[in-house]
This record gives sequence, C-alpha cells and structure tokens, in this order.
Amino acid sequence: MAPSNDLKTILSKLQFPDDAQVMRQFVDQTLQVKMRMGRIKRKIVVMSGKGGVGKSMTTVNLALAFARRGQAVGVLDVDLNGPCVPKMLGMSGRRFEITPDGAAPPVGPLGILVASMDFFLRGHDPVRWKGSMELSPVWLGMLEMNVIREFLADIAWGELDLLLADLPPGAAADKPPAIANFLPELDGAVVVTTPSEVTTDVVRKSVLYARDVGIPVIGLIENMSGYRCPQCGHESDLFVGNVESVAADLDVPLLGKIPFDRELSQRCDSGRPMLESAQPIAKRFDDVAQRIVDCLNFRQIVADTL
Repeated sequence: MAPSNDLKTILSKLQFPDDAQVMRQFVDQTLQVKMRMGRIKRKIVVMSGKGGVGKSMTTVNLALAFARRGQAVGVLDVDLNGPCVPKMLGMSGRRFEITPDGAAPPVGPLGILVASMDFFLRGHDPVRWKGSMELSPVWLGMLEMNVIREFLADIAWGELDLLLADLPPGAAADKPPAIANFLPELDGAVVVTTPSEVTTDVVRKSVLYARDVGIPVIGLIENMSGYRCPQCGHESDLFVGNVESVAADLDVPLLGKIPFDRELSQRCDSGRPMLESAQPIAKRFDDVAQRIVDCLNFRQIVADTL
C-alpha cells in the first residue's frame, strides 16, 4: 500500500530543523504505521476500566475463536509492564525474526501472530524504564506510547483479517486515545467486565470515556459470570450484579457470558490453549466472536445506507 500522491507532496514540503531528526523519524514512523495497518481488515481493542477481570484471557480466547473460523488473526499485547499473552498461548521464550520487511512476529497456535514485550525479556526479568520519571510524571507514558507506535510501525503483520489489541489493566487515560490514533479506522472496543457491582461501576465510566475520545464500543463481555463445576458442568453465581441492566443503560450489546472454568484457567496458566470448539467454554467464545462479527456487519450496513 503506497502513500498517496497528495501525502507524498505534503511530506516533501515538511522541514525538519532538529539535528537529531526526531521529527523526521516521527513522520516516517507514522506513515509506516498507516501502511502496515492498511493491510489489516478489522482492528479491535479489548479493554476494561478495572484490572483483574480476565481481559488478557478473553483476548487470547477471542483470537483463538476467530482463528477457528479460518481468519488470519494477530494479537498486539499492549501491556508492556506485565505481558502475559505469550504465556497463555504457549509461546514464552520466542523471539521476533528480523526480515527485510521488518520484524516478523512469532506464529502461535492456529497461525495467530503475536507481538509482545515478553519476546524481548529473559525469564522473569521485569521491564525497567530508565529516565527522569521523578522530574516528569508524563515521561513514562510518552515512552510507552513510543514503544507501542514502534511495535505497529516495525512489525511486519502482513495481511490480516483481524488485529486484537490487548490494552493494559485499567487502560489508563492516555492509552485508549493513543491506541485509537495509532490504529487507523479502528473498528471499536470490546469491554470486559465481571458482574461485581464495583467492577461494573468502573466499566460504565470506561465505556463513556471511550465514547468521549471517539472509540466505538462494540459491546460488553461478562467474564466470571459464574463458576462452572468441573464434574457436572453446573454453573453457580460468583458475584451479585446485573450486567444486562448496565448494557441496556449504556445502549451497548451484551456479547456473551463466560463462566469461570477451572480447566480454562489451568490451560492459560500452563500455555495449553483450547484449540477445538468441543470444549463448552471454547464454544462460548465462538458464540461471542460471531456476535462481534454480526455487530460490525450491522454497523456497516447502517453506515452504507446513510
């Protein structure tokens, strides 16, 4: 996908007075992001205003569900300080392959491409950000945004049907709008919550905030909607809450309910993802994936008629 003639003309007239060529690097990188993302049909962020709701687990299993549909899927692990997507997909210890076209992301189960800070770390080493954080509280956020932009600019995703971006826990105020700017034609956000009233109160604010910064909300996923007995399959409530009423108040679809399942938890912890739809929980994610497709298709039909 080459830049348009108008864009080439604009770029040719830009002046870069800084000796370090930082402005030129930024412009080149931004153009590269647009070119890379232009080869991806749909781009979705998975977010939640609350940590501990199982957002990464949801992202991983949604990616598997879409891959089971025969789609080419990529996952961008935006949690730079606590990346866990590779662990859940059994890809720990993998590395990017440097090619003439850029850094080729490792290929995981069902052909899923994954980009994560975990691929740069050794063992259990933490991410250490060096700089004047004591002097400038915005420094860390700016550096993280630069890393994410480099991920999108330098990684050779190729042509994908879907890219899922797993946002950090809580999705700090700077992340959603920044990601929205980095992902041209972002299709929207899937918001993960639990039935807990504390969580839904926070998630409600996250949905409103996403709308304020121009991110369409595709729908809610109710995770840990209950506890699924590993012996008989019976589901019992874990929390007191009503996600249906929250979804109705916000006028967003409830895409599905995922109960806590011990087998799924053990598989995520040990890097043995559910690859087949035969498992009941995997089938739930297949249903959620179909509802996401239905919502996006309906939105497109409405847009085409306006």
